[in-house]
Amino acid sequence: MDAVDAMDVVDVVALGESMVTFLPSRPGRLADVPSFDRTIGGAESNVACALAAAGHSARWISRVGDDAFGDHLLEAIGAYGVDVTSVRRDPARPTGVYFRTAGDRATGAHEVAYYRAGSAASAMSAESVDLAAARAARVLHLSGITAALSGDSLDLLWELTEPRPGRPLVSFDVNFRPGLWADSEGPRVLLDLARRADLVFVGADEAEDAWGLRGAGDIAAALPEPELVVVKQGGSGAVAFDRGVRDATGVTDSVLVPAPRVDVVAAVGAGDAFAAGFLAATLRGLPVRDRIRHGHLMAAAVLTVPGDLAAPPARDHADRLAALDEPAWETLRLGPGWTQAEQAPEEVRTP
Repeated sequence: MDAVDAMDVVDVVALGESMVTFLPSRPGRLADVPSFDRTIGGAESNVACALAAAGHSARWISRVGDDAFGDHLLEAIGAYGVDVTSVRRDPARPTGVYFRTAGDRATGAHEVAYYRAGSAASAMSAESVDLAAARAARVLHLSGITAALSGDSLDLLWELTEPRPGRPLVSFDVNFRPGLWADSEGPRVLLDLARRADLVFVGADEAEDAWGLRGAGDIAAALPEPELVVVKQGGSGAVAFDRGVRDATGVTDSVLVPAPRVDVVAAVGAGDAFAAGFLAATLRGLPVRDRIRHGHLMAAAVLTVPGDLAAPPARDHADRLAALDEPAWETLRLGPGWTQAEQAPEEVRTP
C-alpha cells in the first residue's frame, strides 16, 4: 500500500514555522513595555487552526525545539483540533520566538524582534519532515515564509510543489517578507514557486514590492499556470482570476468582491484568516464569489479581536452573510463580537 494511502487523508495540511509570540501589555516601544502576554504565531499554523475551528480536518507539519516553547506550540495548536502528530522535535535547535509592539503593522512605529535564526523549523528539509503526511490531504497549504528560512527549507518546497500524479491541490500564499531573505533572489524564487501552485494568494502591495507589478490584471498575467489567483487589495476587497472559467474570447473570468467594513481592533492575522476562509469554502465546492466572501468574513473575525486567531462564525451564520444580495453585502459592517450575533440587523447597517 502506498504511504499516502496508508495515512488518514485530511482536508488541509499546512506546513511551516510557528513561533511563540509575545504581545505587549500596553502600547509603546518594545524598550518601554514592562510585560508581555504569550501566544502563538505562524502563517501556516494560523490557517490550520482557523480551518480546524471551522470544522475541517487539519494537520500542521513543522519542526519545533525539544523545549518548553515547543511544548507550548504543540499544546496550543493541538487545542484547536489540529493534528500535530507529524511535528518533529529537534533536540539541538530551539523553538523560534518573537516580540512585537501593539500598534498596526502598517505604521512606521511598529516593531518586531525575531529570535528565529537557527530555529528547529529552519532545519525543515525533504529528509527531516514526513512527506507522506504532507501529501495526505485534499489541500496542501504552503507559504513563501518557509522558502526564506534556509536552503533546505526551500528545497522542501520545490519537492512539495513538483507536479506529480496524485498531488493534492497546492495552495501558496506568497507572504513576501524582505527581512527574511539574505539576498535579492527572494522575489524571483517566490514567483517561480507561485507558478507551480494550483491556488495562489498574493497581496497587491507585496506584488508591487516584490515584482514591481501594479494592478490585479498584471499580477494574474505574471502567474499564468495556477488555476486560481487571488489578489488581496486590503480594505477594498479581493479579486480572483479563475482559469477554469473563460468567456467566448478565451479571456479568464475574474470576480471582484469588496470587503465589508470592519471596526478593526488589531490589524494582524487577516491575511491568514482570509486564506483559511477561502480554503474552507473551496473544500465545500462553493462558487468563487462565495469563497472570497467567506475569506472576508474569516478575516473580519480576526480583525475584531486583539490577536492573530479568533473563533470563526458558525457555518450557517457565515453562509447567511455570504448569501446576502449585493446591496446588503456592500452595507455590511462588522464589529467586535459580531461572530456571536444572532440576528442580521446587528450586523447589517446602512451608512
